[in-house]
Amino acid sequence: MKVEGTKEFSAPRETVWKVLNDPAQMAQLMPGVEGFDVTDERHWRAKVKIPLGLGGLRMTIDFDKVEERAPEFAQLNAKGNGVGAMLNMKTQFHLSGDDSHTSMRWEADVKIAGPVGAMGQRVLQPIINQQVGHVLAALERQVAAAATGSEEETAPKPDEPHEAQPDGAEEGIHPISPETYESDPEGPTHSTEDRA
Repeated sequence: MKVEGTKEFSAPRETVWKVLNDPAQMAQLMPGVEGFDVTDERHWRAKVKIPLGLGGLRMTIDFDKVEERAPEFAQLNAKGNGVGAMLNMKTQFHLSGDDSHTSMRWEADVKIAGPVGAMGQRVLQPIINQQVGHVLAALERQVAAAATGSEEETAPKPDEPHEAQPDGAEEGIHPISPETYESDPEGPTHSTEDRA
C-alpha cells in the first residue's frame, strides 16, 4: 500500500529536519511504542503494539536510514516481525521552506505479509491512514515544541520509558468504527424497531 501527502509547519526547515532525524523524537511519533534502542544515528529498533481492531499486534521494527541530504531529503527503511505479520516499509520525505515555514512532502510504501497482511488492503488501508494521522499530529507537536525551544521536555532519552499514545485497541474499538471518529454519535447506534 502506498500513502503520500504534504504537511505544513510554522517552523524553519532546520528545526523540522532536526526532529525528523532524532531517533528519540522519531520513536515518540509512532503510536504504540513500548520501547526503543538506538544503535547509532542511522539504525535503531522499536518495540511497538500496532492497533488492529479488538487487539494489538506486538512487533519489533528495525529502522535503517539509507539516504539523507540535509536539510532537505531523507529515506528510511523499516522491517518488522511479529506473531502473524511481517512488515516492510520504505518511506521518504522532502523538505522545502524558509526561516519561518516548512513544507514536507512525504511518501511511504507499506507491505504487510502473513495472516495480518491477508486481511487485504480494504481492511488495512483505514488502519494505516489512521496511524499516519497520529504520526503527523505528533510530528506537528514535536516541531512546535522544538521551535519554541522546549524539545528537551518532549523527547525521552533512549533508556527512559515513555507513555505510549492511546490508539483505541485497548478499549476494543475497531479503527473504522464510528466510535473512532465520534466521541458521542447522535441518534441510536442500533435498530430501535421491535422485530416480533
